[in-house]
Order: sequence, then C-alpha cells, then structure tokens
Amino acid sequence: MSTTILVTGEAKAPSGNPITTQFGIYYVVFVVDTDSHRILDAECSATLALTKSFVSGLFAGECITDEGRLTERITTRYHGSSQRALLAALRNAVVKYRSIVGSTSG
Repeated sequence: MSTTILVTGEAKAPSGNPITTQFGIYYVVFVVDTDSHRILDAECSATLALTKSFVSGLFAGECITDEGRLTERITTRYHGSSQRALLAALRNAVVKYRSIVGSTSG
C-alpha cells in the first residue's frame, strides 16, 4: 500500500523580494509517495500563480531522493530572483524527508 507524506523545506528569501515581505521566509512543500519516493505535488511560497505552477511542474513526478537531478532542474530552468532560496529549501526538505523515511537512495 502506498503512503503519502507532506514534507516542507524552508529558506531565507532575498531581502526586498515580495516573498520576504508577504511570508517572511521561502517555503516549498512536497507531497511524496514514500514507496517510490516520487513527488506527487509541490507548491512554494511564491507570490505569483504562474511561478507556483512552474515550480510545481519542476518537481512533479521526480524522485525526492535524487537531489542532484532536482538541483539541476532548478539551476537550468528556474531563473527567478528566489532561485537560491528554492535550492536551499529543497535541500532542507530532502534532509527532512530522509530523516523521516530513512532513505538515502532513489
């Protein structure tokens, strides 16, 4: 039986960024199937709906334990002002996920 969990990652957003003004911190949230480690859904604390949709598409269907691939997808495709925050939030979420499920492989 497949089990899904929700895991979050947090990071400091750039100063002067609307995300910092509205939320104070950058968040990314993942719904993950713990059997396959696949990301079923994702959302971030971006202020624009299009950004949220794009970020969701970056992660959907990917393996959360494949941090290298996820990092590459962000650095090659996401060129918003909060790229560093998204990368840091991803790392934070991956660490949390691994501590929850005890997984180091994908």
